[in-house]
Order: sequence, then C-alpha cells, then structure tokens
Amino acid sequence: MYETYFTQAISSLHTEGRYRTFIDIARHQGRFPSATWHKPDGSEAEVTVWCSNDYLGMGQHTAVTSAMAKALDLVGAGSGGTRNIAGTTIYHRELEEELAGLHHKEAALVFSSAYMANDATLSTLHKLIDGLVILSDELNHASMIEGIRRNGGAKEIFRHNDVADLESKLKELPLEAPKLIAFESLYSMDGDFAPMQEIVKLASQYNAMTYLDEVHAVGMYGPSGGGVAEQLDLCGKIDIINGTLAKAYGVQGGYIACNAQIADAVRSYAPGYIFTTSISPVIAAGATASVKHLKEDEWLRRKHLDNANKVKEQLLALNLPIVDHGSHIIPIHIGDPVKCKRISDMLLEEYGIYVQPINYPTVPRGTERLRLTPSPLHGTQQLTDLTSALDKLWAHCAINRLEATG
Repeated sequence: MYETYFTQAISSLHTEGRYRTFIDIARHQGRFPSATWHKPDGSEAEVTVWCSNDYLGMGQHTAVTSAMAKALDLVGAGSGGTRNIAGTTIYHRELEEELAGLHHKEAALVFSSAYMANDATLSTLHKLIDGLVILSDELNHASMIEGIRRNGGAKEIFRHNDVADLESKLKELPLEAPKLIAFESLYSMDGDFAPMQEIVKLASQYNAMTYLDEVHAVGMYGPSGGGVAEQLDLCGKIDIINGTLAKAYGVQGGYIACNAQIADAVRSYAPGYIFTTSISPVIAAGATASVKHLKEDEWLRRKHLDNANKVKEQLLALNLPIVDHGSHIIPIHIGDPVKCKRISDMLLEEYGIYVQPINYPTVPRGTERLRLTPSPLHGTQQLTDLTSALDKLWAHCAINRLEATG
C-alpha cells in the first residue's frame, strides 16, 4: 500500500525531467580536477570535473592532507562524541581560534556542516530573543530558511538584494523591536553579491543585528580569505558570520564566528550543536591547515579568479547565455529541465566533462542551468575542451544564445 506513494513521487520527478542522478566519480590525489567516472555498466572513463565546490582544490593540497594524516596517526579517526561529552579536542579548539581570527571575531563555533550551523543558530536566536523578527532575503539558502521558520518565530521576506524593499519592511517595525537581517554575501546559483554596505547601513539605522552567510566566499575573497565582509572591511559591522569548511577549504564542516557572548549562548542552547557528534579531529586538523594556508596564499585566489574570467570571456565570445556578476560562479541558463539534463549527460558521455544539471527546487522552474566552477588548477587545454564542447552541444540541441553585439 505505502509503496505507491513513493513510486508516484519518484515517477513525477522522471516525468518533469528533474530526477537527480548521482554520478560515481573518484578524484585523483594530486591531479585535481581530473577524476575517474565509474559507469553503471562497470566500465571506467577519465573525466574533468567542472562543478566542484572545492573551489581551490584544497581537498588535495599537501598542507591539508599531511595535517590530516598526522592527526590520524596521533589520535585516530573519530571524535568520540558530542562536544560536551567527549568530542572536544585540541584540534577543535585550534580550529575555532583560527576561524575567529579569520573573521576578526572573539569566538567561533564549529558544527558538522554549514547547513547545521545556519539551521541551529537561526532557530536558536528566536528562542533567545523574545519578539525577534528576522528579515530574510528571498533567495537565502534552504538552511537559513529552515532555521528562520523553525520554532514559529516572526519573519519578513524582502526581495532579493532589494535594499528599498528591505528598508520599507524595517520602517514598519518599531525601532525598539528586536530584529535581525539575514543575507548571503555571494549567492551560489547566480553568482551575484549582496549590497552589503547598504544592508549594514540600514541595520545600524534601524537597530537591527546582522547575520551573514559567507559559505561561497570564505577562502576566496578578502586579503586573508575572510570573505566579502573582510574584502569590504565590514567584519566589525556583522554580528554573526556563517562559513563552511567544505568548499574553498576543501574539507568538511561549518561554523559561526561572532562575539564571545553570542557564541556561548548558541553553544549552550542550540540542540543542533549540543546533540550532534563533533567533526572528526582529523577533519578539524585538515581544516585548520587549510584556513592557515589560504590566509597567506593570495596567488591561489588571484589565479582562481583569472581562470574564471577566462572561461567567461570565451563563453561570451560564443554568445552562450551566461550571467556574469563578477564572481567565480558561472551559471549557463538553459531554462528547461530535460534539455539541461540532456546536455549534462552528453558532456559527460561524449566529452568527458562532468557538470551536473541544476534544476528545481534548487532554482526556480524555468531557470534550469549548468553551473560552472573553474578552479586555479584547470589548465588551458581543459578550458578549450569545455568551451568547444559547449559550443557544439548548443548548436546540436538548438538552444538559444545571447544576441550578438558589435
């Protein structure tokens, strides 16, 4: 009886063309972005990964892997429990100190993921601050949305990056009412930046706290990789910064950085922190090494943006429908889930290029896309292979291009 519900749910995804297929790949240590695709029929093929959130290839950097190997040899694999029982080690303490310094804050708390950090922190703030109203950008990540609506706290949704709409909603609230503006520095599906300076100004003017998700910017922007807030010298204006260790830092886990009082309150009241086994000390050691390295490796950040710009230039020269907001994320809009999946499959099967399709609910219906994430380790030939393959497939599948200019 009950199997019918699940069968129907999966069948509707197939009908809409947005059933998600997981591709089995094995990355090669020291050879990122190369990987081996393990096909369903048991055969193998070499592929180039163009959609990884390990933006800088730090998951295979020797500074990271050697730190993890050393920690594994010294203390073993697991953490042993939740932070308050047996899961706090010197590796966790060192990582949190490193992250607090990265964001010019007094303290940091490490969670099992950035999703959990957002969910647990935002839901706990509603419990800690009576009458808190959270004003949230409409395109905030699912983890922020989930945390904001948990516990039934008051919320207002403002139009994406629309400072005027945000201010109109702030004006409707009493000045003395507790409020928090939650937004991202860099939105991962379109690659656009928030008007952070304007938002911070409004927060000060209307007596609001600020909560900033920097997951797609930490390690990538700012003089030491502290994100867009550091790049704009606004860390001191942001009350709580959320970040990840699983993207530019190439490992796993998430965190918040804030003042010591906020960190202590979240540590003491957030169920998602209290009752979750802490990340492995091996992971913590690797993350610490990665953060330390990227505080100094400005060349890697510059090379990364240089490669991203080269990809955008070549795709625009072909009039492919990319959106360029000046970040390292390159969305190529297709607008149809079936065609999006088909092009992704053809890139993999015919050209050895791995780019997963992005469909609803990750993006709105009708905005389906491929999402490219060039790294500093993609070579000139790999870039040429990508643009040549996309050019041929766009013609083959009869997908619209940008209007030619000039």
